[in-house]
Amino acid sequence: MMDQHRTPLFDALDYHAKSQPQSMHVPGHKYGQVFSSKGYSYFHNVLEIDATELTGLDDLHHPEGAILESERLLANLYGVQKSYFLVNGSTGGNLAMILAACSSQDTVLVQRNSHKSILNGLKMAGARPVFLHPTYEEEVKVASFVSFKTVKEAFSSYQNIKAVILTSPNYYGMVNQTELSQIIAYAHENGAAVLIDEAHGAHFLLEGFPSSAISLGADIVVHSAHKTLPAMTMGSFLHINSTFIKPEDVESYLQILQSSSPSYPIMVSLDLARHYLASVKERGSNQIIEKMNVFTERVKKIPQLKIVTSTNQAIQTDFLKVTIQPQCELNGYQLQRAFENEGLFTEMADPNNVLLVLPLSETFNADEALLLIKNAVKKYKPTKRNFIELHSGAEAISTLDLCYNEIKRYNKKVVSFRDAIGNISGEMIIPYPPGIPVLMEGERVTEQHVKILTTYIEAGAHFQGGDMKGKYINILDM
Repeated sequence: MMDQHRTPLFDALDYHAKSQPQSMHVPGHKYGQVFSSKGYSYFHNVLEIDATELTGLDDLHHPEGAILESERLLANLYGVQKSYFLVNGSTGGNLAMILAACSSQDTVLVQRNSHKSILNGLKMAGARPVFLHPTYEEEVKVASFVSFKTVKEAFSSYQNIKAVILTSPNYYGMVNQTELSQIIAYAHENGAAVLIDEAHGAHFLLEGFPSSAISLGADIVVHSAHKTLPAMTMGSFLHINSTFIKPEDVESYLQILQSSSPSYPIMVSLDLARHYLASVKERGSNQIIEKMNVFTERVKKIPQLKIVTSTNQAIQTDFLKVTIQPQCELNGYQLQRAFENEGLFTEMADPNNVLLVLPLSETFNADEALLLIKNAVKKYKPTKRNFIELHSGAEAISTLDLCYNEIKRYNKKVVSFRDAIGNISGEMIIPYPPGIPVLMEGERVTEQHVKILTTYIEAGAHFQGGDMKGKYINILDM
C-alpha cells in the first residue's frame, strides 16, 4: 500500500499559491485579484488555487508529476490497474467507457433504468442496445437490480455481445452483490466486458458498506466522488481493471470529452477526497455506521414517516441512503417541499418517497435535521396511505424500435401524449432527478408510458424533455 497520507496535487497547488505568483496567464481573475465585489467573499480563497497547466502543476491530459502521483494513489487505494480524475462528472466517465468498449453496431446489454449519460454514450457509439429490465422492489416501490437470470436469457437470445452495462447501486443505495458477481463472471466467460455506473458507491471500499463492483471483477467502474465523498461538484473517478479494454483507449476518449482547461480546484478536491476516504478506511467506519443507525432509529419514531428498505435478504443497502415514505396525506414530492419549507433540502423525491443522503462523517450531529423533519410534518395526521405503483410490467428484455443510426433519417413533430401512442419517440423524457428516462428516443410509445408520465406529472415531478405542462412530446415523423 502506498502512503495514502500524501496529497501530491494539493501540496503542489498549496506551494504555488503561497509563493505569491504574479499571473500573466489565464484564468482572467488573476488568482482572485480581478473579480466582482459581489461574490468575492465566497470565491476569494478558492481562486487562489484556480490555476492552469503551469510548471510544477502538471497536466491532466498528459500527467507526469503531481496529477500522475495523485491518480496512482487513487488506483492503489481502490486496488485497480489505473484510475483517472474526472472534472465533468460521471457523465464524462460513462461516455468514455462506452466509447472505449463499443463500436458502431455492436450489441450491448444495458440496464433499462440507467442514467441518461449511459444512453447518450450508446447513441454516440452507434451501438445496438438490448435493454435488461430490473426487478421491482415492492417495499420501496422502485426498480432495483438486473437479475442474473435476465442476463443469461439475453446472452442466449443475442450473438456477439460486446459489453454489459449496469448501474449499481441504484439511486436508493441497493446492491445485490451475489447477482452482480455472477453476471460479471458470466459475461467474462462469454467474452464481454462489464461496465458499471457506480456513481453513488465511491465509498464502498469501506467495511460494513456494500461491496464495490471493483472487488467483484468489473472492467471499468465510474464513481461520482462528489456524491458521497467530500469532493467538489463534478469531481469523479474512473477506474479500469480489464483485459478486454485498453487504458490508452479510455484515455483517448477522456481527452476528447473533457475540457482542455480542467478545473484545478475540482482536481485538488479529488486528491483530498481520496485522502479523506483513505483516512476513514484506516480508522474504520463503525462509528459512521453507528451515527447513521441512530439517525434512522430516531426518524422511525416520527409517526407521519416510515423508513423503508428492501425486504430482499440478498440486497445490501448503503447506510448513507435513507428512503422515507410519508405516512400521512402527502406524496413524496409534497413531503420534499414540506422539508424545504423548513430549510431541509433532500437529494430527491419520487411519487412515493423522499431520499436523504447522509454525510460520511464520524461527527454527524442529527439533532438539527431531526428537529426540521419533525416540524415539517407535525401538522399532518398520521395515516396509512396508498402508494403509487409505477412498475411497468414490461418484458425482461427489450430493444429500441429504431436504432440510433436509423433515427437520424427522420424529422420530428410535436404531438399530444394520446396521439403519441403507437408512434416512435423522438426524444428522452426524464424525471430529474434521478435522470432515468421513462421514455427513450427510438422507443415506441405505449399507453403504459403515458400512464407513468401522467402519474409523475400529477405527483409534481420535474422533467427534462417534452412539454409536460401541455402534455406534448416529440415523435418521429414517419
